[in-house]
Amino acid sequence: MTEAVIFDLDGSMVDSMWVWKSIDVEYLARFNATLPDNLQADIGGMSFSETALYFKERFQIPDSVDDIKADWNRLAWDKYTHEVPVKEGVVELLRHCERHGIKAGIATSNSRELVENVVKVHHLEKYFGCILTGCDVAKGKPAPDIYLEVARRLSVSPANCLVFEDIVEGIQAGKAAGMKVCAVYDKHSEYQDAQKRALADYYTYNFKELIEHGILTDF
Repeated sequence: MTEAVIFDLDGSMVDSMWVWKSIDVEYLARFNATLPDNLQADIGGMSFSETALYFKERFQIPDSVDDIKADWNRLAWDKYTHEVPVKEGVVELLRHCERHGIKAGIATSNSRELVENVVKVHHLEKYFGCILTGCDVAKGKPAPDIYLEVARRLSVSPANCLVFEDIVEGIQAGKAAGMKVCAVYDKHSEYQDAQKRALADYYTYNFKELIEHGILTDF
């Protein structure tokens, strides 16, 4: 029986990956740099701070890591407030979990400012007993640190947790934590689909089907 579900945020719980390409293009243009084709593959799973440091070193940005993160938060804030939707079936799944006493948490590589804004905008605060970012733990995904810490704070054994992840590094993090993982379809990680299916315990296009098929109780 699943005792807790833990959501990755971007690409898993909300449809937001499209936001970051436009932000990266705009941000890098300030420093006369162009967006490399392989950037998302290179930074997959990194925490917000790790990504900022990566940008600083790779693109020789003179600003501090904190200033880079602050600029990204400013650029993303309006889009996350008005243009980023929750993925289909997420609210229904959270309601189902609440009715059945299943705890819920978030383990994201994004910033605390943005994840808390998303949760507030969509009125989801009551469902989550723990929200952690990659900056709250020693190592970002694919290390298991963030998932293990969310489970600890929810007082649930990792073996009884079900993780929702849209990229390979996140799936690897959940599996390394000893948890079951459901891979989530996202357009921006389609190129990883074969690997995602091979690594994960389940694959879904729509969270409603997890309720209909009894996946939460099967795990």
